[in-house]
Amino acid sequence: MDYKSGYNSGNIDLHIHSTASDGSRDPLDIVSLVKKAGIKAFALTDHDSIDGAKKILAHPQMLGPVKFLTGVEISAASPDFFSASGSFHILGYGIRVDHPDLNQTLQQQRSARKNRNPQIIARLNELGFDISLDEVISSSEKDAQIGRPHIARVMVQKGFVPSINEAFDTYIGKGNPAYIDKPRVDCAKAIALILSAGGVPILAHPGLLDVVDFNAYEYFLSELVPMGLMGIEAYYPSHSVEETDYFIELAEIFGLLTTGGSDFHGAINPEVWIGTGTGNLSVPYILYERLVYTITHLQSNGPNSRN
Repeated sequence: MDYKSGYNSGNIDLHIHSTASDGSRDPLDIVSLVKKAGIKAFALTDHDSIDGAKKILAHPQMLGPVKFLTGVEISAASPDFFSASGSFHILGYGIRVDHPDLNQTLQQQRSARKNRNPQIIARLNELGFDISLDEVISSSEKDAQIGRPHIARVMVQKGFVPSINEAFDTYIGKGNPAYIDKPRVDCAKAIALILSAGGVPILAHPGLLDVVDFNAYEYFLSELVPMGLMGIEAYYPSHSVEETDYFIELAEIFGLLTTGGSDFHGAINPEVWIGTGTGNLSVPYILYERLVYTITHLQSNGPNSRN
């Protein structure tokens, strides 16, 4: 497949974060930004939260002609058969936001995430950085779910590091002295929760997984698909040309959907923008149509009908 030709008919963004997790823009602001960017369809995929999606659903008049999908990005534990470091996340699309088990699990995730913030601050204090949780909260957006990006931003503001990336790479990222592991949902449970809530589970940004070589992905998917995984996020700002083409090929081999999005966080990661990522991203609208068709089929016939 010619990489660029696959991008020309784009205008959707299925990976966006708001203040309901670690983004800097309110969910309703996201709607305005999506319209301004000319996006035809989008999903809000906050980390372990569907509060932002609920807020948008409560204001349908704001959407106008723009299509909206409920979504979530669940922090999953790497399964025993595949020890992958990096960002192992499962995206869920078209989920019912009133699903009790999903809401309960996500609330537990957010509570555990909130409890690790003081531990990160304590480690930074031990390293000699004069920073407090109150400072981080007061400098963050209203109703923001405080996490490492907000801590990193204060570190930049106080001159401790030159950039948010540097804060992660040197201090608060995995393997560094102020890192505290975050709570994760069992991989199979994350997929099952999304399916039971009427949604479609998708492997997020596979290129961010730290794998030995491309062949590892095929083995990984051969185990995840029987669990109920239904797609792979092939279009992503940091995926190389070769990675994007390879993930599309894998999706064809396994009969999976492909999706894509910018992973927009706003001021937390200002070089990434809705719809275009870092400037070279455009996700084909037909991927949204295929996804909606699958969601409709699942919700009409149940998760066991996915094949």
